[in-house]
Amino acid sequence: MKVTRRDAIRTTGALGTLVSLGLLTAEQAAAAESRPEFASKTLSGALEAIGGKPVESDKIAVIAPDIAENGAVVPVATESKIPGTTDVWFLVENNPQPLAAHFGFPSGTAPEVKTRVKMGKTSDIIVVAKADGKLYMAKKETKVTLGGCGG
Repeated sequence: MKVTRRDAIRTTGALGTLVSLGLLTAEQAAAAESRPEFASKTLSGALEAIGGKPVESDKIAVIAPDIAENGAVVPVATESKIPGTTDVWFLVENNPQPLAAHFGFPSGTAPEVKTRVKMGKTSDIIVVAKADGKLYMAKKETKVTLGGCGG
């Protein structure tokens, strides 16, 4: 990914403003600039960046619509029944950049999350959960329609 000087100045300025307003800590700002898993262009590259190949698990629920009429805002949710879950990633297989979201959970927190992702076309939504240093996954296909006409 090529970063231009203008992009660097814009990003640094925006992050500096958020830090100065107290809306973002300096550590969070530094982390926002160094997330290579979000830059990956392939599913295998994104999985490698988050820690390798996960194994399928029936203890992860992927809650997503069968058909999404608007790919710009597809509601998705997950719940992990795997003890010790510390992280959850949402990936959309056919997106130009598959990794859509990452959530970390402090110890003692229920690993449940709801969000919205953008989908360019019909694809599997893959949820990867990390527990005790191991990766687990579950997936569900969601069809994206144009104007609700079928997919």
